[in-house]
Amino acid sequence: MNMDRAWKTQINSGEFVIIRTDRPDYYCGLHHSVINNAVSGGADLDGWSDGECRGVAMDRPAWAPEGVDLQQASPARMYDALLGGSHNFEIDRKAAEAGKQLVPDLPRLALSNRAFLRRAVRFLADQGVRQFLDIGSGIPTAGNVHEVAQSVDPEIRVLYADIDPVAVAHARAILMDNDKAAAIEADLRKPDELLARVRATGLIDFAQPVAVLLVAVLHLLSDEERPVEKVAALHAAVPAGSYVAISHLTSESRPEDAGKLGRNAADVTHVGIYFRSKDGISAMFDEWELVEPGVVELPAWRPESERDLYETPGRSLGLAGVGRKV
Repeated sequence: MNMDRAWKTQINSGEFVIIRTDRPDYYCGLHHSVINNAVSGGADLDGWSDGECRGVAMDRPAWAPEGVDLQQASPARMYDALLGGSHNFEIDRKAAEAGKQLVPDLPRLALSNRAFLRRAVRFLADQGVRQFLDIGSGIPTAGNVHEVAQSVDPEIRVLYADIDPVAVAHARAILMDNDKAAAIEADLRKPDELLARVRATGLIDFAQPVAVLLVAVLHLLSDEERPVEKVAALHAAVPAGSYVAISHLTSESRPEDAGKLGRNAADVTHVGIYFRSKDGISAMFDEWELVEPGVVELPAWRPESERDLYETPGRSLGLAGVGRKV
């Protein structure tokens, strides 16, 4: 097998799969010893050829946990598809493509949101925060929270929490050798249960300041699910000196595009996505002291260079802000 055309990941104990980068739903399962021998010796993988690998198909990719519904799109996997990732299913890629057909600059929104996350994490680490709770973390990709934070201080602790088992499984796989980071499956809609699971890990000390990251997750909650109250519950759980970073889809500058994407999400992909006004998003910071520049368009929150300006000023479909508990 040509390793230049394949990608490998560890699953379970001692078993690897080889997944074609151009067809992530095709794979070959190999024991780790075969891969180690092949890679160290510069040889083909014990007789497995590209042809054989292309011929082995599966309904459920090897990296996907048992029980995952392959026919239901997931916000985390759709976001992964928009960012060009490989941990998504055909249903997710179709949903992402449908969104792009309606709003062609949708991938730039995803990149802009990811850039905000990186800037916010660096800012919070520079403020002295040494533990991060990333809720709705999604599927790990380049520039993960632990990578950015631990580049500032290797002792920073990071806990990822997501409702998507694919996101959690992949995060755990890449964190196997990192004793300062972990991932749990938890639901923001149930903050008491989520906080109990966070405490059970022993990774986050609620007696010390915590950076709570709610990046591109609150717009998945309907008004009936009371997103403002969920943020307030997290505010109550952390001590003074803690921070919250929020990004959220908005209908503020492009109501027609927001409406098209919202209707498509509800009627076609059956994933609830709720665009909100600036006032509605600002209300999530009611109990926090906003950090300058306040609630602004994604690329306008403390841009570090022109590379952060993925979206045209005045046309972002996302707002963001950071608040401090005093």
